[in-house]
This record gives sequence, structure tokens and C-alpha cells, in this order.
Amino acid sequence: MSWDWQVVDDFMPRFWDGVFVTLQALAIGTLIAFALGLVWALAQRSSQVWVRWPVVAVTEFIRNTPLLVQLFFLFYVVPNFGPSMSPLTTGIIGLGLHYSTYTAEVYRAGIDGVPVGQWEAATALSLSKGRTWRAVILPQAIRRVVPPLGNYVVAMLKDSPMIATIGALDMLGEAQAFSNETFTTEALTVVGVAFIVIAYPASLLIRALERRLVR
Repeated sequence: MSWDWQVVDDFMPRFWDGVFVTLQALAIGTLIAFALGLVWALAQRSSQVWVRWPVVAVTEFIRNTPLLVQLFFLFYVVPNFGPSMSPLTTGIIGLGLHYSTYTAEVYRAGIDGVPVGQWEAATALSLSKGRTWRAVILPQAIRRVVPPLGNYVVAMLKDSPMIATIGALDMLGEAQAFSNETFTTEALTVVGVAFIVIAYPASLLIRALERRLVR
């Protein structure tokens, strides 16, 4: 089968619509994953058992079940007990929730990596617990975990096509719809190349950032 550039040209307006949806899902999903992951990590360090153990159980459950199953659950099951959400909203929440359990482990490792002397110094200065976290522990921990968090952003980008399975018109969703309408494969090829073009430079940027931070 020969390559048809006219098909590609016809697909491009829908491709850019899909790019916008993909980047929207990635950006908001990343914010959810980063923010919620920090909440999970701090809750897992709570001295209150009734806080710590439920959070550990929930994060382990989410981390050990497939993202696709979680998306289907959020889209098809949750509306039976509450308000329904659009495919894109469901996809964003699913991505953010799923990856928050991984970023929680990254934050936990970063916090554990802060030298004990820093905790002791904060105590010696009579800093409150809240100020110790805000001014001493978290700034050091977050600096350590920036590269691993970046790796999860790339991983989320590569998993974002799963939201097409619940009807979200991201890059893959648009390509599937266009291919089904025109009985061509060029659109799917364009999307595959697009993911490489976005993901590979992003991974190189993260490696460069990691080298810079470890100096």
C-alpha cells in the first residue's frame, strides 16, 4: 500500500485537536499525580495508624491494578453511584490517580534521603513541625526527586492513549476515528511518530536535568 500524503493532509486538523487533548490530559494529570502523590507520601508517614494503613492499602491497590481497568471502572461503574463524567475528565482523573501512587513512592524515597542531621537541626532551632517540613525537609526532598518525577511524566504520556478506550479523542482517538472513516492507516502512523517525537526529547531533557542536579 502506497503512502498517501493527501490523507495525511486531511487528517492534520483532527491531529492537532488530538494533540491539544493529549497535552491537556498530560498537564492536568501530572498536576494531580504530583499533588496527590505528596499527600499520599505524607499520610503514609503519619503517626496515626487509622490514617497510615488505609492510605497504604489504597495506594497499593491502585498501583497493583492495571490503568485500563481503573479507567473502565471510573467511566462505566462509578456513574452508577454518582455523577457521570466526560471521557476526557475521566481519563485525566484516572491518569492522575494511577500515577499519584508512583509519585508517592518517589516522594517517600526523597524524604527518607534527607540526612538525619537536618531533622536534628530543625529540632535544635525549635522549629514547629509544619515549618520543619516546609522550610527544611520538603525543599531538599523535592530537589532530589525531580528527575524520577520527570520519568513518570514521560510514562504518563506513553499511557495517555489508553483514554481513547473510553472515548476520549486524544491523538490516538482521533487517528482511530479517522482511520475507521477512511479505511486508511496513515493517521495511525502519524500518531506513532508524534509520540516518538515528543517522548524521546523529553527523556533526554530529563537525563540532562538529572545530571545537573546530582552535581
